[in-house]
Amino acid sequence: MGEILNSYSIAAIFVFGYMTVLFLLAVFLKDNSIADVAWGPGFIIAAAAVMIVQETFGVRNFLLQALVTIWGLRLGVRIFLRNHGRGEDWRYKKWREEWGSLFYLRSYLQVFALQGAILLVNAAPLVIANSAPGDILVWTDYAGLAVWCTGFFFESVGDYQLDRFIKDPANKGTIMDRGLWRYTRHPNYFGEVTMWWGIFIIGLGAPFGYLGIVGPVIITLMIVFVSGIPMTERAMDHDPAFQAYKKRTSAFIPLPPRG
Repeated sequence: MGEILNSYSIAAIFVFGYMTVLFLLAVFLKDNSIADVAWGPGFIIAAAAVMIVQETFGVRNFLLQALVTIWGLRLGVRIFLRNHGRGEDWRYKKWREEWGSLFYLRSYLQVFALQGAILLVNAAPLVIANSAPGDILVWTDYAGLAVWCTGFFFESVGDYQLDRFIKDPANKGTIMDRGLWRYTRHPNYFGEVTMWWGIFIIGLGAPFGYLGIVGPVIITLMIVFVSGIPMTERAMDHDPAFQAYKKRTSAFIPLPPRG
């Protein structure tokens, strides 16, 4: 257990250092939107920092590092390309106006430091698994990898299908209900959650790996009930076409359409 506490201390130092540098860059750029771009890469840094400082260079550790790097870089690059040239996101612009003279303090605490704290909780399976070298793969590693690959398929393919749909002018004003989106209203969110459960299952091979369950549980709750599906659908609930799509399509778990 002591190694886990040491690992969390290491991760916290690197994550809050990372967030502080990002905050200073955001002040220079006058754009807090970089916090969104930096979310995925933050997990890469946390996992790598623990593995390198603790010198836990086992095959399981490298497997987890590879998976989180693929996920984190794909997500970061996607958000960067989506935001590039659009200026600061409307949410951060609103806070810039509302927070007044406290803007910089609240930006650091409520945007960057808070995101760092959430990241550390969500990264629990990575931090715990990297507290000890995983020299031999067991059946849970292969099962977790299969779950992770399933999630990566849903997230990456779902995003690709949505991007193509949005780019086609003929689809303006219509609802995306094709491909994976025919079976779940949020294949990308389903994929995100599934990948983190896969990482947790891989981490079960490490001592006290079961404690890492806090990570995927929090991610699942946030996406399903707080900041993922509810926020996304709130903006579309006024659309009759979306209401019809909502009635026939599963919100999260892929299922055959109803009716």
